Amino acid sequence: MTQHTIAGTVLTMPVKIRKAHQHMAMFSVDADAAQRLIDYSGLTVCRYLPGRAIVVLMLMRYEDGDLGQYYEYGTNIMVNPPEDTRPPGSWSPRALQSAGAFVHHLPVDQAFTLEAGTKIWGYPKVMADFTIRDGHTYSFDVTIDGRFAVGMDFRRGLAVPSRFTSKPQAHPTYSYRDGVVRRTLGEMTLSDVRYRLGGARVRLGDHPYAKELASLGFSKRALLSSSAGNVEMTFADAQEVHP
Repeated sequence: MTQHTIAGTVLTMPVKIRKAHQHMAMFSVDADAAQRLIDYSGLTVCRYLPGRAIVVLMLMRYEDGDLGQYYEYGTNIMVNPPEDTRPPGSWSPRALQSAGAFVHHLPVDQAFTLEAGTKIWGYPKVMADFTIRDGHTYSFDVTIDGRFAVGMDFRRGLAVPSRFTSKPQAHPTYSYRDGVVRRTLGEMTLSDVRYRLGGARVRLGDHPYAKELASLGFSKRALLSSSAGNVEMTFADAQEVHP
């Protein structure tokens, strides 16, 4: 059982999140553009259709967990496992079953989780300001260094019976920092889940993050969106991998 000391606080692995709220949307994007965006990592985007890849944009509100309370926005590009042996450019809808999420953007609004995320898992966390509007639609804006980066507007989805969502899900995430690719295994259990075809739109600002998202050529309307009233999670130690 490993431990990490962050800002004078000892974290014992795995880190536990006992209560969080999630809004997520999946977009189909140009695979070549996505690959150019993450070439620095040495990883390969997962092509689920010819010339197409999946990007997942997500907002998390962590309410009770080992890392404290905070907001977090993520740009996640689905990638093949580093050990994948498929020829470059090959595609398959089934490839998404083994794909993991490469974390390309990860702004947060609290210093403790920023330090923990960068030191323990190599995540690209930066400080940001979040504006939340929870009304007829659920909306958020992310501002970094005073510049608007990205915002999203979610329409309410249809409730999914808990028997379809309560099973723990295990998903790898990948990060790149200081020349090292890391894989983190996490487990997630969702409740109070709602899904909707489409249901989410993106607004882009003038921050460099927005320009990177615009380069992907995605529709501002999602393929699929969802929300979860509660998310329980655990995060293990990161392991170095070699693409």
